[in-house]
Formats: sequence, C-alpha cells, structure tokens
Amino acid sequence: MDPSTSPSDPTGERVGGPTALRIVLGAQLRRLRERAEISRADAGYGIRGSESKISRLELGRVSLKERDVADLLTMYGVSDENERTTYLDMVKRSNEPGWWHRFSDLMPDWLQDYVGLEEDASRILTYELQFVPGLMQTEDYARAVASHGRPELAGKDVDRRVDLRVRRQKVLARPGAPRLWAVIDESVLHRPIGGRDVMLAQLEHLLEVTKQPHVTLQVVPYRMSGYAAEGPFSLLRFAAPELPDLVYIEHLAGALYLDKPTEVEIYSRVFDRLTVDAETPSNTRQMLLKVRAEMM
Repeated sequence: MDPSTSPSDPTGERVGGPTALRIVLGAQLRRLRERAEISRADAGYGIRGSESKISRLELGRVSLKERDVADLLTMYGVSDENERTTYLDMVKRSNEPGWWHRFSDLMPDWLQDYVGLEEDASRILTYELQFVPGLMQTEDYARAVASHGRPELAGKDVDRRVDLRVRRQKVLARPGAPRLWAVIDESVLHRPIGGRDVMLAQLEHLLEVTKQPHVTLQVVPYRMSGYAAEGPFSLLRFAAPELPDLVYIEHLAGALYLDKPTEVEIYSRVFDRLTVDAETPSNTRQMLLKVRAEMM
C-alpha cells in the first residue's frame, strides 16, 4: 500500500473510534480520488449518488457503505486485494457502535460525534466558565448539574446521563490516555453546585486527579477573568495526521464544530492566552486547598 494513503497514524497504530475512522477513511478516499484525477461529481455518479454525497463522505459526516467504498476503490484504480481489504475493514469498524451507543436516546448526533472524537484525541484542551469540566466531575457533582440542581427529583434519565459522564472519564485511565489540560474561571470554585458537601468532595477530587502527570488544571483568577474568551470551548488534537484539530462549542440548541485552520488557530491562541492569564498548576492547587479550607 502506498504509505501516503495508508489508513493509520504515524505510530503505525490504527485509529480506533468509529467517528475518527469515518473521518480518516474519508480523507484517504479523497486522496485516492484526487490521485486518479476524478471529480466529485463523477465519483458521485459512479456510486449512484451526487457530488454533495461524495463531499460529505470525504469529510466523514455520513456513515459509509461497503458497496459504495468498494465501487469507489475500483473507480480509483485500487486493485490490490490486501489494500482493498484494509479499506473495507475500516468501513466495517467505522459502522460498529461505540460503547456510548446505548446512550443514543439521551445524546443528540452532535454529542455522539464529540464523544467518539474525544476517544481518539491525543490532547484535550478545555475552558470552562461555569462548571468543573465534565472529565473532572464527581458523580454527585454531575448529578447536580444533570438534574438542574434538583437531584432529589432525578429520574432514570438523569442517572444514565451521570453514568455516561463517568464512562467518558475512563478515557483518562486507559493506556495511552490523552493529555487533558483544563482552564477554569475562579468562579467555578465558589459556585456551590450540589451544596457544600458535594463541592468539598469535588475539590478533593480535583486535587487527586491533578496528581496524574497527563492532567493539568489552571484557574483564571477574578482579576483576569473575562478578557481572553467570551465562553467555554474545547479543542481536540489528534495523533493521526488525517484528523484535523477541532474546536467544539456547545450551546443550548446544539453544538458547533470548527475545523478550518484559521478558526482553530484563533482558539488555539486564546487557549494559550488563558494559560498565561491563569495561575500556574502549582498555584492552582494552593487555591483549591484554600477554598477547601474555607468551606470546612
């Protein structure tokens, strides 16, 4: 197989999550099409589709069918059986449901895509103004957030949302875990989500989780708050070169995914500014200890 179109990351390990696989395979098919000098319109016609279908397929925004990919490979001149098998195996794996599939009734499509990409990220950079980042929340804190401050009235759906959040946190405990770098506003430490006992336990958890070498937490003090960023966001970075850096911005009605280099660069610079404005990780731990002592 041509190394320039090999569907693997630089370490030789294949990308694992279905969402990431879909994006990687789409990028590989685009390269094969361009190498064969075939237009999107002609490729779409070849699989009984349209130019827009090929565009969505190459961007990883739609699920892939083995028959379509097999036909495209033939059209693009890929005849080696081992190479074809590799691509078709990727199609099968990209259509396998992730562990989060059983929560699909609670998760809109845009969140399912994010969870899938979070699984394959090598670095997760996140900024929060109101809450402790999801990957750092205790179960009780997550339950208070999911129940809108009324955990005593929480039903099964809230319990499952909390279960989903806890399952997502396991990404930090696996071998080859991504680097998590979180920056939060100081107000997060003083907002009594769930009440005093829940917040005390949450502070203890932050002190514990930040002992891990791949987890960094910084707090932007009040005096610097509100200057660098107007709202929360996350920035995902990947080892596989086919996966572009991605900015994720969630809002009440959905989420935005930004992957244009110019857009990603803006948020990357903002995050850099936040890390400069924030207390150092060491000073942040001292802030956590101080707030904890004041609450006891």
